[in-house]
Amino acid sequence: MNAPHPRTDVLPPGYPPQYPPAALQGPPGHTEYSKPQAAAGFAVQNQPVYNQPGGPAGVPWMPAPPPPLNCPPGLEYLSQINQVLIHQQIELLEVLTGFETNNKYEIKNTLGQRVYFAVEDTDFCTRNCCGPSRPFTLRIIDNMGKEVITLTRPLRCSSCCFPCCLQELEIQAPPGIPVGYVIQNWHPCLPKFTIQNEKREDVLKITGPCVVCSCCADIDFEVKSLDEQIVVGKISKQWSGLLREAFTDADNFGIQFPLDLDVKMKAVMIGACFLIDFMFFEKTGNQEQRSVLW
Repeated sequence: MNAPHPRTDVLPPGYPPQYPPAALQGPPGHTEYSKPQAAAGFAVQNQPVYNQPGGPAGVPWMPAPPPPLNCPPGLEYLSQINQVLIHQQIELLEVLTGFETNNKYEIKNTLGQRVYFAVEDTDFCTRNCCGPSRPFTLRIIDNMGKEVITLTRPLRCSSCCFPCCLQELEIQAPPGIPVGYVIQNWHPCLPKFTIQNEKREDVLKITGPCVVCSCCADIDFEVKSLDEQIVVGKISKQWSGLLREAFTDADNFGIQFPLDLDVKMKAVMIGACFLIDFMFFEKTGNQEQRSVLW
């Protein structure tokens, strides 16, 4: 990938002053997401690792930092990180039968410590009749098993031919209290979205590539300022290997945002990643399997 590293020293008007740019960058020459085993340069997360209740044995959880002022409960984990990695779990039943099951995701920091665990809450008929266009509720839980973020996607049109009923996602933190929205913007060629705050005021823009597919390479959705002149972060669908890409819909994503971005907007960017996954990468592998079975 020859794309320039997104700028993280610029924020939309109204956000607090930045940390020095060096605090937001990895080691010299760093241009991609840090993998868990290569994240030693991120001193901001240099904390002890230990297992918390509520997670599988042997999986480290990120220690809970002190909550910042006016931070919604459960979002304090996001205050000390500028990258997250999202790994969708492979469902054996789904691979064997081809029928869609509820998606499950691990949300980790760059050290490989689990920050959250996300579980889709959708019934069987909705999953298998509506496919990737299905409405869903995604529940994100912390290390104690407490739901801290709820993502809600209503049933909307998925075609660019109908600009009056495009995709939308509501992010609540804690559940029941909206903190932001992801709104799809109509464009004949490019995937475009707007990130809004709880008052439905525009904060950031997201722009994807014209062709949302790639072999052996990552696919980047750039997060930009409102005038779309400055790149402040990105959401990347990471190449997972030929077999995993061909036979499963389990995807890996990386999200990069400014370290001192409002934790609510970080949560909204995580929500945007899930919406992008369902819209573009919850692909037809299972449908192809069903056609073979039947």
